[in-house]
Amino acid sequence: MGLRHLARRGTGPATRTLAGLPGGIVTRRRGRGSEPDDVRLWSEGDDRRHIDRNATARTGILHVRTHHDERDRAVVLLVDLRPSMLFGTRRALRSVAAAEALVLLGWRIVGDGGRIGLVAVGAGEPVVVRPAGGERAMTAITGALALAHARALSEAGGADPPLAAALTLAQSLLPSGGHLVIGSALDTPGADFDHLLTIMAERLSIRLVLVSDAFERARPPGFYPFATPDGRRGTVQASRSDTARKSADAPPSADARLVAYARRGIEGLRLDVEAGPEAYAPLMERLDAVL
Repeated sequence: MGLRHLARRGTGPATRTLAGLPGGIVTRRRGRGSEPDDVRLWSEGDDRRHIDRNATARTGILHVRTHHDERDRAVVLLVDLRPSMLFGTRRALRSVAAAEALVLLGWRIVGDGGRIGLVAVGAGEPVVVRPAGGERAMTAITGALALAHARALSEAGGADPPLAAALTLAQSLLPSGGHLVIGSALDTPGADFDHLLTIMAERLSIRLVLVSDAFERARPPGFYPFATPDGRRGTVQASRSDTARKSADAPPSADARLVAYARRGIEGLRLDVEAGPEAYAPLMERLDAVL
């Protein structure tokens, strides 16, 4: 709830009819739209077909009616709170960073008249909020996220469940042409995840917010204490040679994975955990512009 003030920055009536298309230049949608917007005095160059007969007859002066496009944005936020996301070495856990960024996006969407929903996935049953509009919808989502995260912490341990079931659930909440935004590090998403995501991208607009911890990108040499879910504790030493060997055998970086998904038509961005909400706000503003 406290992040709402960050989402308000840069929003206004001028941004409400921007074209939801990716590109270097943001332009207005073509056409006059179908939804009535305002009635104003006639001016030279106005189309006669847009004359408002009622206002003209009432005042005796020519008035025209302006329109805007009907834009029902339905967006579902899929937040990954599985055990692998309950990890972080800078500022916050990866799960918290994902929730912060998607909540910022949610406040922007409801402020622009869109509808927002939630699927929060943990080790147990997912927490679901159906898409709705207005401040009440975001209040419900922030409460559901807090509940889901507390439950995830209490159930931490064990392997990550696959994400395919959560994708199917999120799809059921959206109409064709809706928007799905996934906040996750995508650790062990499951064997069917990529295939299902590609199929869903034909019906939905899908965006990825790939969460990345500083320790994953560059692990400095040193001694690292650890604790496992079964209560075992210890310390492991990482030398420079270990770091180099791990880098050679490591899975693709977040940036490389985003490039691979972009080739399949699924755009995304990298979210650095240590950056914090102040840095997330402009990223979510850019993401909001293409939804």
